[in-house]
Amino acid sequence: MKRITESPSLYNNLEQKSTHELLIDINTEDQKVALAVQGSIHHIAPLIDAIVDKMQNGGRLFYIGAGTSGRLGVLDASECPPTYGVPKDWVIGLMAGGDIALRNSVEKAEDDPEQAWKDLSPYHISDQDVLVGIAASGTTPYVINGLKKARTQGIITGSISCNPDAPLSKEADFPIEVIVGPEYVTGSTRMKSGTAQKLVLNMISTSVMIKLGKVRDNRMVDMQLSNDKLLDRGIKIVVEKTGLSYEDAKALLTEKGSVRLAIDNFENSKL
Repeated sequence: MKRITESPSLYNNLEQKSTHELLIDINTEDQKVALAVQGSIHHIAPLIDAIVDKMQNGGRLFYIGAGTSGRLGVLDASECPPTYGVPKDWVIGLMAGGDIALRNSVEKAEDDPEQAWKDLSPYHISDQDVLVGIAASGTTPYVINGLKKARTQGIITGSISCNPDAPLSKEADFPIEVIVGPEYVTGSTRMKSGTAQKLVLNMISTSVMIKLGKVRDNRMVDMQLSNDKLLDRGIKIVVEKTGLSYEDAKALLTEKGSVRLAIDNFENSKL
């Protein structure tokens, strides 16, 4: 396979550039990422539909990855409960090396072909669930073999990588390859490749939650009201949807504990 993610940078003598030149160059490369993701939408959509189908029937979404890719999966999973008010076990992100690897490099963790399935096993993953493997190179043993084992169990698999014809894609029912080209710093896949993966993960989790009914109009009506900013946002949504004053909306929201319940209660009281 051709490893575009390891191809030499299109730019030379970086250490000789001014700060402004570095930023212009990096921004120029970043602008290519969204267009590359756009070209992959026809591969992303079927995976989302498969995830929605499973989750509507009680299934879960799992992400596995290593390094930056693993951290992005864990990040996306961890943001679903506060944003959409879903249980913590609806979307689960796991990475090579475990939670300690979120902050520290764990040597050779991604090279163990058996570890991903060991990490997944305590969650009793089954054919009711969907497993998405994330690896910029598309060659990470931890991720490839995790998907391979999942497929033997009848589990639907998806993948997100940034190389064409990646080995990881061969183990995915729904492979997504976002070819962003060489990194600004050769091989530094936390840059364009990481940005591409984050954009795709945003698309997946956001679209899935919308289709599962966790958004009303364009508002996060099930978000956790866990701080003053979010409480204020929730009150303003209730004000907008009901016409109540800010104080009355705050009282209703405080009583019901949920934007959705507050709006539904108001609407039902008008019947």
